[in-house]
Amino acid sequence: MAMAWRATAAALLLAAGAANAADYTGPLFDAHLHYNDEAWDGRTGPHPLADVLARMQRNGVKAIVANSRPNDGTLALASSPATRQAGVAVVPFVRLYRNRADYGSWFRDESIYEMVLAELARGTAAGPFRGIGEFHLYDSANANGPVARKLMQLAEDKGLAVLAHVDDVAIDLLMAHPASRGQRTRLIWAHTGIGGVPAARVDQLFAKYPLMMGELSYRPGLTCDEGKLCPEWRALVLKYPDRFLIGSDTWVNQRWQYYDDLMKGYRTWLGDLPPDVARRIAWDNGANLFGVK
Repeated sequence: MAMAWRATAAALLLAAGAANAADYTGPLFDAHLHYNDEAWDGRTGPHPLADVLARMQRNGVKAIVANSRPNDGTLALASSPATRQAGVAVVPFVRLYRNRADYGSWFRDESIYEMVLAELARGTAAGPFRGIGEFHLYDSANANGPVARKLMQLAEDKGLAVLAHVDDVAIDLLMAHPASRGQRTRLIWAHTGIGGVPAARVDQLFAKYPLMMGELSYRPGLTCDEGKLCPEWRALVLKYPDRFLIGSDTWVNQRWQYYDDLMKGYRTWLGDLPPDVARRIAWDNGANLFGVK
């Protein structure tokens, strides 16, 4: 009887340990980061370079996809010796916005396309630009705009990733533009459907477009009790462990103020996954995509 009780107790302890898994402690790849002008503002912004690098460093963020309005913020991150001293690798993307007015018209504005070409030709101190975006489409029909079409074709031709804040309808429209019709297009779906696209639809799109990846900031319905993944998302992550990324989306200064909490939230639900899956989503997927050591 005593032996049976000890066996039962041991089983209960193991179950409790599994239910209260420790937070993930490895490196993080922030695949959706903005350093917009309101954060630094040249001289007087509330989040100078030293501040944002300290936030990354204390949270174990070892690499970032940087895209900023305007691109000056990305260039500052990429060129500063302080970034390298902080141990943060910068993967620079060309953002399409010179100002807020560009959000609603970029897809038909030829000057945006010319700006992208100029930025790609210039590159950064951290190396060439590796992607285009983040861009928004508030009306999915604008995915067929002439500049949207040309940029999707350009991205596939040059092997650039695309970071797109769009709905699932726009995904299919955008993917129709490159020559491969999305089969060789490296599209990162910002927020993996911020409007709450069902997990089953995400599954369908992942199956249709083999190089598409999902970035998980602001994703409604992602987490449930105790900050752990909801069942349908846990199942999807386990089905596609190589297709998800995490990000901070510091699109307003408040997101910088809560950067620690955002990263802690990721570490909580990552810690509840099998260690190899957690490591892939937290670091390996981004590092492998962009060749970061």
